[in-house]
Amino acid sequence: MKPVSNNQRKSTREIILETIKAARQAKVEQLAEAANVSPVTVRHHINSLLAEGLIEATSVRRKVGRPYYVYSLSEQGQEMFPKRYVRLTNRLLDELKTVMSPEAVEQVFKGVVQGVVNEHRHHFEGLPLEQRLDYLVDLLGEEGFLASWQKTADGYTLTEHNCPYYSIGQEHAEICIIDKELILNVVQAPVTQRSCMLAGADCCQFTFAES
Repeated sequence: MKPVSNNQRKSTREIILETIKAARQAKVEQLAEAANVSPVTVRHHINSLLAEGLIEATSVRRKVGRPYYVYSLSEQGQEMFPKRYVRLTNRLLDELKTVMSPEAVEQVFKGVVQGVVNEHRHHFEGLPLEQRLDYLVDLLGEEGFLASWQKTADGYTLTEHNCPYYSIGQEHAEICIIDKELILNVVQAPVTQRSCMLAGADCCQFTFAES
C-alpha cells in the first residue's frame, strides 16, 4: 500500500496556513501548488482566512502589469502554531511555587495586572460603566481573550469565549487571577464568576450589578 503523505492527511486550509508560515509570504499560485488545488479554491480559503483575521494581504506593484497580492500570517495567525512558551511558562511557575508561598505567587500575578491597569487607567477611569465595559473588551482582546458583554435584568454579564491561558491553567489554575483582577479593576464593582473553561464550561462568565 502506498504511504499517505502528511499533506494528504491535512486539510487545504491547514496546508495554506503552514505554507504561508514556512515561506513568510506566499502568492496564490504557490499556495495552489502546495495544496494541489486550483487557484480558485485557494482564493476561497484566503477570503475566509482574511475575514477571520488569520492572514494579511500586501499589494506588490510591478514595473509592468497589474499589482499582485502576497499573503502573510497575522499576529493572530501566528498564535495558531504551537510554541515552546507554554512548556517554559509551566516550568517557571513550577519553580516559582517551590520558593514562594501561594499568597506571594498571587501577589506576583496581581502585580502583573496592576502594571497593565496603570498603563490604561487614564483611558477608562471616569467613563460611564458601559463605556468602561467596551474598553474592557478591547483590553481583554489585547491579552488574547475574545470577550463580549450584555446588560441583564440584574446588571451585566461579561463572557470570555476563549482562554489564552487554557493550556497553562491545566497545571496552574492560579493564572485565572489575571483576567479576574483585570475585570475587577476596570468594572470597579464586586464581580461573581459563574462559569470557567478550566472547570469544563464552554466559556468563562462573570456577572455584576451596576455600580
